[in-house]
Amino acid sequence: MECYNIFEVMMLLIIILKLVLLIFNRVSKPTKKMPPGPYPYPIIGNILELGQKPHQSLFNLSKIYGPLMTLKLGSLNAIVISSPEIAKEALTKHDLAFSNREVPDITRALDHHKVSLVWSPICDHWRTLRKLCATNIFSPQKLESTSTLRHKKVQELVDFLRTCSSRSEAIDIGEVVFTTIMNSLSNTLFSMDFAQYGSRDDGFQNFKGTVESIMVDSGKANVADLFPLLRFLDPQGIRKRGDEVTQKLLKVFGDIFDERMLLKTSSNKNVEVYDDVLDSFINIIKENSSTELSRHDLLHLFVDLFVAGIETTTSTIEWAMTELVHNPKKMARVKEELLQVLGKDGKPHESNISEFHYLNAIVKETFRLHPPVPFLHHKSKSMVEICGFKIPKDTQVLINLWAIGRNSSTWSDPNSFVPERFLESKMDVKGFDFGLIPFGAGRRMCPALPLAHRTVHFILASLLHYFDWKIVNGMKPQELDMSERYGLTIRKAQPLNLIPIHVN
Repeated sequence: MECYNIFEVMMLLIIILKLVLLIFNRVSKPTKKMPPGPYPYPIIGNILELGQKPHQSLFNLSKIYGPLMTLKLGSLNAIVISSPEIAKEALTKHDLAFSNREVPDITRALDHHKVSLVWSPICDHWRTLRKLCATNIFSPQKLESTSTLRHKKVQELVDFLRTCSSRSEAIDIGEVVFTTIMNSLSNTLFSMDFAQYGSRDDGFQNFKGTVESIMVDSGKANVADLFPLLRFLDPQGIRKRGDEVTQKLLKVFGDIFDERMLLKTSSNKNVEVYDDVLDSFINIIKENSSTELSRHDLLHLFVDLFVAGIETTTSTIEWAMTELVHNPKKMARVKEELLQVLGKDGKPHESNISEFHYLNAIVKETFRLHPPVPFLHHKSKSMVEICGFKIPKDTQVLINLWAIGRNSSTWSDPNSFVPERFLESKMDVKGFDFGLIPFGAGRRMCPALPLAHRTVHFILASLLHYFDWKIVNGMKPQELDMSERYGLTIRKAQPLNLIPIHVN
């Protein structure tokens, strides 16, 4: 008890010292003109105003204080951008100045943030990783060469759904899509499946749970992020859980890497030859002794690819299916388009994507209403002036994609699902139209956009062309639960359970 009291006194002294320094700085230095924002409470700042769904709370605050708003999040300064015009200025004119990220404490697990493609600062190592991915995974040539693999995995999904249809068995859309995307990625990288449909296998459930837990914890308000002085205490245990789950993923990828290295050094001429991403990465390391890449770097890159890639794409497809089931006329229209393009006996193919005009509009509308991540996270590297306001160095920059997608000055009827708005529009998601930037823009734009674009359209087209969909328990479309679950991604609060009815 005595030790505990000493600890409390020490923490109180730290807080008092911080407040004294804060007051001294305000008195001794002229106050810079920051964007307007709600008045911060002592110590905690504006934390209470974030609520359970910060993307929605900050959107509502922006209606009061404007599309460029200042917040005090604990001891951190932050600005929130809620309009496409200001987002454009931030990510074009000030792209380099805002190119770093405020690193969540959970990503410091096992020093992941130091080598992460997602979280590390712009540097030579970051450029090497980005070039490696662009050349060996996401280039048009590589995507074309791996398209057969993705078609095989989607066909396995269709076969599984046909079996469920014959039994009138309901399926969890998010779970089966997660399995499809995970197996597509694991085969592209390692030439192996990580899961089986409908399996309660502990290995799959643990891996899936590990990925999901990182995403959920990454989206939580962490005291260690809001008050970096308390980081060493890990008050909510989030860093500890991050260490555990990151270690699990690194163990899986490390075992695969080491086994492949043994095969490649084997003298057995009958050893299977792989032509996957792992092989290409190992060859780069072996053939170029001067490369900065190491086993450590690659394992952490695989963590980024699985955690960021699977969950976000799954979320988009699940939301698209939810909106279509909720809007039967939109569902009927897209199914008619697929029938006209493919014919009754035709099969969707990635090469057909450009012909699916209404399906493309549906995907864009889904990105607008349900961006895979609610915020783009950036951090100022230096003092920046934007819209006449001064943004100090080391300020957290949050671009609220959810708010931009529902901005009434940009979109008519912004809260309704209206794919038709994109049929006559040339707006795209490639980082040039700032009213719709689900993958970001500028230097920090998601490098996996080309693969995600193909995957979302192809899986969605297959689900819609081969099957009709029935809501469980006789529920009517307008009764469908449309609520959100906040995390680093915005997933449905309740799983989308539907019965597939095979039609093709």
